[in-house]
Amino acid sequence: MPVFTILPYDREAAVAYARKWAYGRNPAFYDYSEIGGDCTNFASQCIYAGAKLMNFTPVYGWFYRSANDRTASWTGVEYLYNFLVSNDGAGPFAREVPLAELQRGDVVQLGKQTGDFYHTPVVVGFSEGEILVAAHSYDVYGKRLSSYNAAVIRGLHIEGVRK
Repeated sequence: MPVFTILPYDREAAVAYARKWAYGRNPAFYDYSEIGGDCTNFASQCIYAGAKLMNFTPVYGWFYRSANDRTASWTGVEYLYNFLVSNDGAGPFAREVPLAELQRGDVVQLGKQTGDFYHTPVVVGFSEGEILVAAHSYDVYGKRLSSYNAAVIRGLHIEGVRK
């Protein structure tokens, strides 16, 4: 198994990216809004801004080269979760944590009572004990997480980046 160096995740870069692109689309990435939603694509872009490193493992990695050359984890809610919590290779890695342990630059995922998760906002701040998020599909920045009507919410704390 390769030896990796663990680098810090640049939370401020992730949040700065979210701020810049919350109400727009970076032309370097395809906009999936009309074909299933752009939320996890946007979250991946934010994470990439903070990680500065992709994982080019075919199928199970986390990368974007073009709309047709990317992993499912770049754009799919469950696939991103599976990549982040099980990644022991290059790129960002995370663990599921209680919402109280989230920091700026982390992500949350909203789900139905059935356990199906459908939305991936990025944590951009905190106000009066509330988590504030940015997201695409329904573009927002600084929206209170509590204003979403989700049956289940899970938090993913990005612990670092392996290089």
